Amino acid sequence: MPIVALSTETTDWVSRFADEVIEESERRAAGKATSPATDPVVVVASGLSPSGPIHLGNLREVMTPHLVADEIRRRGHRVRHLISWDDYDRFRKVPQGIAGIDDSWAEHIGKPLTSVPAPQGSAHPNWAEHFKAAMVESLAELGVEFDGISQTAQYNSGVYREQILHAVKHRGDIDAILEQYRTKKAPAKKQQQKPLDEAELEAAEGSGAANEDDGSAGSAGYFPYKPYCGNCEKDLTTVTSYVDDTTELSYTCTACGFAETVRLNEFNRGKLVWKVDWPMRWAYEGVVFEPSGVDHSSPGSSFQVGGQIVGIFGGKQPIGPMYAFVGISGMAKMSSSKGGVPTAADALKIMEPQLLRWLYARRRPNQSFKIAFDQEIQRLYDEWDKLDAKVADGSALPADIAAHARAVGTAAGELPRTVRPLAYRTLASVADITAGHQDQALRILSDLDPENPLGSLDEARPRYDKAEAWINTHVPADQRTIVRAEVDAELLKSLDEASRQSLRLLLDGLADHWSLDGLTHLVYGVPKVQAGFSADATPKELPPEIKTAQRTFFALLYHLLVGRDTGPRLPTLLLAVGQERVRALLGE
Repeated sequence: MPIVALSTETTDWVSRFADEVIEESERRAAGKATSPATDPVVVVASGLSPSGPIHLGNLREVMTPHLVADEIRRRGHRVRHLISWDDYDRFRKVPQGIAGIDDSWAEHIGKPLTSVPAPQGSAHPNWAEHFKAAMVESLAELGVEFDGISQTAQYNSGVYREQILHAVKHRGDIDAILEQYRTKKAPAKKQQQKPLDEAELEAAEGSGAANEDDGSAGSAGYFPYKPYCGNCEKDLTTVTSYVDDTTELSYTCTACGFAETVRLNEFNRGKLVWKVDWPMRWAYEGVVFEPSGVDHSSPGSSFQVGGQIVGIFGGKQPIGPMYAFVGISGMAKMSSSKGGVPTAADALKIMEPQLLRWLYARRRPNQSFKIAFDQEIQRLYDEWDKLDAKVADGSALPADIAAHARAVGTAAGELPRTVRPLAYRTLASVADITAGHQDQALRILSDLDPENPLGSLDEARPRYDKAEAWINTHVPADQRTIVRAEVDAELLKSLDEASRQSLRLLLDGLADHWSLDGLTHLVYGVPKVQAGFSADATPKELPPEIKTAQRTFFALLYHLLVGRDTGPRLPTLLLAVGQERVRALLGE
């Protein structure tokens, strides 16, 4: 069932951008004949380079326009989210830490990504398709609707031929725009969210250091187009001459020495340099909205310069919010030039798509945030579940309601969700303790709420599977929970009378409190009862030393059950171990 539009009172960042984009689209269409059937399609865009694993920082390049496009679609407008796969970019360097590749891939540096072999063992025809496939699968799971365009296909089929000839004809105008920035001091290098094309970092002769990838100059003067060599396929080429009337272009390759003369009006083996290519595409596709990373939004960078160059192609610069970095708990900023960076596929192995969507939806694009692969994921899930409950009972704030709605579904409908969304930390603890034994996991989870037990583990999926994957892949072996095989007789023998009494109180109450809530009440209540208070006494009614007594009691239970000071939440642990074994390990 399709999701209806959000309240008109919604004032979250997505709605504000949607307002601007619709207004800008209508402004651009002013004076053109339209009807309900021919209203202009609002075009939003993303660009991704499959030069390696497409990481969670790159995902913001997609999620920002996706959320805006989805809001526009909810309002009944036609919208197209275009993802431009920059698979005609050059292979810059061999990433480290990726399975199936070695230093021999260095021989392909300079070739288009679609001409580089895929990692060994891949089922895909080339490097670009290998890394693109994982992202496409993840976007489907996230509910992202898009039109994908291969830049290899666009350039090789001659789609951009008129635009290329136009750029070359106006190369002097382009050069004059770029010259404004070449004479300025190049900004300090920043961590890049989008890898730059190293072949396009060459400065024009005699112009000082170029800020970025604006083309190169050979004996033919400044030229905004790079041919790929007809012999070695690399872009280490220099244009030596060009004749405007005939479009005859001569180039030489510094990699292999090959040289040839071609007619550019018939030649499809090359591409515009990035600072020209990007604004050309804005004009060609009619892009109204496209975000860019902080590296492309600084003075003299691609987005700013593109705003001037796009006019040469008869287009307008899109609305383009800057988006900030996405970090990972415990890790440095991400770079796709290195292997091992977490991708959307990695995140979706340990969290449901709703949670991942929410992390991008709840923060404005210019706000950085972190995605947790460590223990913090449990806190994030707790926060998400609390929001879910508040939305259900009507107590959530408007902006939070909007972010939640954008997380759980799109204009096309709700995403598949877990039928019984039990607490993630509880599921993780159960998966940890049971070590893959699903019948045991079902037994424990059914005991959480004896009055409404799980009929099947499938009711707790996919959240249970995500929690189990997190335990198996992100929790170090020395932090895993292993229940004692034998009673710690020596520890039991050394206990004083107060400790023995605390164990007796717990054991006497097990049968009557065998549920998650019941055991929670019991384990926290034992130290209270020992101190002469009611088990129902609230923290305000208790002296501070009760907390100390509780910690001491908990540590004793952990030592007797798992042989260390800490572990999963005790009520969950007790349910997992089972009454009979708990009684044995506690010395009954």
